[in-house]
Amino acid sequence: MKSLQMPHSQSPVGSDADGTDHQPYDQSIVVPNKLILAADSFERKELSWFATTQIPTDLAIQVQDVIFNVHKYPLVSKCGYIRQLELQPSISKFRHDLKLEKFPGGPDTFEMILQFCYGLPADLNPNNIAALRCASEYLEMTEEFEDGNLITKAEAFLTFVVLASWKDTITVLKSCETLSPWAENLQIVRRCCDSIAYKASRENSSTGEIVSEESWWFDDMATLRIDHFMRITTAIRAKGTKAEIIGKCIMHYAGKWLPDMDGGLEGLRGYVFGKSELQFSVLRRKEEESAGQNKEQRTIIESLVSMLPSQNGAVSCKFLLQMLKTAMVYSASPALITDLEKRIGLMLEDANANDLLIPNYKDEDQGLMLNSPEQRTMHNIDVVQRILDYFLMHEQQQQQQKIGKTTVSKLLDNYLAEIARDPNLSITKFQALAESLPENARSCDDGLYRAIDIYLKTHPSLSEHDRRRLCKIMNCEKLSFDACMHAAQNDRLPLRIVVQVLFSEQAKMRMAMQGKESSIIADNSEQEEPRPSTNTEIKNLKSELENVKTKMAELQNDYSDLQQEYEKITSKHKNASPWILNWRKIKNSLHVVAENDDNGDGQQRQNKPGFRLSFRRRRSVS
Repeated sequence: MKSLQMPHSQSPVGSDADGTDHQPYDQSIVVPNKLILAADSFERKELSWFATTQIPTDLAIQVQDVIFNVHKYPLVSKCGYIRQLELQPSISKFRHDLKLEKFPGGPDTFEMILQFCYGLPADLNPNNIAALRCASEYLEMTEEFEDGNLITKAEAFLTFVVLASWKDTITVLKSCETLSPWAENLQIVRRCCDSIAYKASRENSSTGEIVSEESWWFDDMATLRIDHFMRITTAIRAKGTKAEIIGKCIMHYAGKWLPDMDGGLEGLRGYVFGKSELQFSVLRRKEEESAGQNKEQRTIIESLVSMLPSQNGAVSCKFLLQMLKTAMVYSASPALITDLEKRIGLMLEDANANDLLIPNYKDEDQGLMLNSPEQRTMHNIDVVQRILDYFLMHEQQQQQQKIGKTTVSKLLDNYLAEIARDPNLSITKFQALAESLPENARSCDDGLYRAIDIYLKTHPSLSEHDRRRLCKIMNCEKLSFDACMHAAQNDRLPLRIVVQVLFSEQAKMRMAMQGKESSIIADNSEQEEPRPSTNTEIKNLKSELENVKTKMAELQNDYSDLQQEYEKITSKHKNASPWILNWRKIKNSLHVVAENDDNGDGQQRQNKPGFRLSFRRRRSVS
């Protein structure tokens, strides 16, 4: 016989079968050794568990929906909570004698507690150690009742086994998600978070400056609940971890827990055709997701945004825009949306036109369509307008150069070209967004012209006044040659705008010619000093050119004189009498005969046709 307090040892139980003999034991509890070792295991019958022993059970304990039929003495010997309850008179008339409310770990954990109390082997591992530690605290299994009780063993396993391993610590921390508030009060969560933060920060310090790739511990961190993730991330940041690593970890976590991040909000868009015009709406996922899931997603978004590092570049602008879209889907707080808009405004230069296409979310739960065309637009223009305003405010405060505005101007022109395809987009919003940037922000208006042309093509019913009003946004002098050629043949543009385009192109061509001439002169003047040999060559070429010009002038003078003489001769030939011509022929013939006599025999051997040819040649020379 084993007794905790044994003033009497005559009877192990203290009462007979019919209950007539009630002998007081003065708070004594007698536990037979054979009872502790009698149970080999537990077997389940429907929703009840029974200790496999030949000794009948005398205690029924209910945990949730499961009833355990056990012996009270093994539990009383090690559990202070049950001992105190058993010392009080039982007035229960139900099926069970004791009901454990909100028991940590549930029936599975209580079964392991029973195995420990009955002396059966209990397997302590990272999956059940947190629940066993909380349950042992619930049942008050301290050293006061037995040396080496469950609290001591669980604490030793946590300290020396679990916290020394990264994987085991992650496993225990995940198991604590269902053990609140016991795990928090027993500092299990805090110790696990501190251990994980220490190991992660030590890993970051060993990697040095390498922050481009994702760390190996990102995947494990992404499996944790948001409150545990926030606590670890805050601890890692406090240890001096770089903002880029914190940002990448947050982005990795968001990609796992926010399904809309990777899907790009696909499936949310739906087109509804009205009686006279196209109507667009984006439906929220309230039918697929319950209110609890929506609340959980909203909590994750708000928590992640609150943890974002303040340094620019810690997270990408694309990620912030995706977070903004997701926050609007799940109706996040206006303050959070404003914070995201400001962050995006500071990084607008890194954005993409497709990322700025934020769908115009609105409720369709009541089945009512909005009558205003501006509220039926495909994209939310107001959000982009506010982001652009934040960017301009930041640029004005920082007094940045024109480079940032030029990049944003190209981004805005591409965005305008995308939203111009919306038939419900009003000309007022389009014009207001296009004129948001200062005039000197655009070095070329080709992108703006493309957006205007798409808008005119999508809205063919615009009046002449509206078309002129829209085209006044662009500066015709900033259009390229190709854009001017396209505009000159564009029937959608007002005639006055076409004339302005042609006039500006002509003026640019005239200025280009003048600038080219001046640049050539400037280049020649710049090349004179550093290249003396080239200067000599140029002088020689100039002198040769002058000589050629002089010869050309002389030839022209000679040609003029010859032409005048020819005209005189021609006029004389026409006015001469026949006898004068005959006399000239005779004179010439005599002159030829005299020359032939001087030439000798060589000339006499010439035949008559040769003589005539020589006569004609000499006549022509004369």
